[in-house]
Amino acid sequence: MIFTKLNAKGKWLLNRFNIPRQTIALGLLFGILVVVFLAGRALFVPRSFGLYGHYRGDAIKDNESLAIQFAGSTACADCHADIFDLKAGSFHANVACEVCHGAAADHIADPGKMKQSAPRERGLCPLCHNYNPARPTGFPQIITDRHNPGKPCMKCHNPHDPKPPSVPAGCNECHRAIANQLAVSPHAALDCTICHDVPETHKISPRQNRPGKPNNNNFCGRCHAKPADTSTNAPPAAELIPTHRVEIKTHAGRYLCWECHYPHHPEAGP
Repeated sequence: MIFTKLNAKGKWLLNRFNIPRQTIALGLLFGILVVVFLAGRALFVPRSFGLYGHYRGDAIKDNESLAIQFAGSTACADCHADIFDLKAGSFHANVACEVCHGAAADHIADPGKMKQSAPRERGLCPLCHNYNPARPTGFPQIITDRHNPGKPCMKCHNPHDPKPPSVPAGCNECHRAIANQLAVSPHAALDCTICHDVPETHKISPRQNRPGKPNNNNFCGRCHAKPADTSTNAPPAAELIPTHRVEIKTHAGRYLCWECHYPHHPEAGP
């Protein structure tokens, strides 16, 4: 009886306000979705969410209850002042002690009972120093399998003060990708300093002391201009075949040589 009256009332509303039946169905579906959303939010959102900000307020209490694991590098200075001062003036000054030696809170609390790890294997240092082309230019990198294989890193490098012999002896120690390309290119016989004016301080502080680079086509013309006086202008190692010589002004025009030819691997043909 009740459903009959509701059905009649509904038909009257449809006729009275000219409401399409599809609109009624969509409205009911939307209402159901709103109710489900509100019920789910009340069920799954923690009560403390939004108490202090857009996060769960009880998370602060949970973090406070966790045991302290890290002590911080300054705590190490109390007992290891000599090592701390040595590292403070080295390339590893910004590397925290616990990065290599592990969490130290327990060791600080009871040094006699809890000993810190002192890694000696080769697997730790390559985490930062194994070759990766995404790392900054000048960052010391190696190819682990080729760099003194079998020897622990500490054999040659003091991790608390990685200075010589860790300071690069040659360009290829930091610019490995470029050196690999140059080795199989026609420029393989040319030393880096022929094209680059490299200050000695570049090895110590590469970003502050960048090497110079050629800035005009006349530099390449020392070897590649037609004709090129290799006896006076070109380096001794630049023994080029005739097809590698061009009219610099007409060949390049307004472009620089290295806009078309990669200097470390000038693979483009004549």
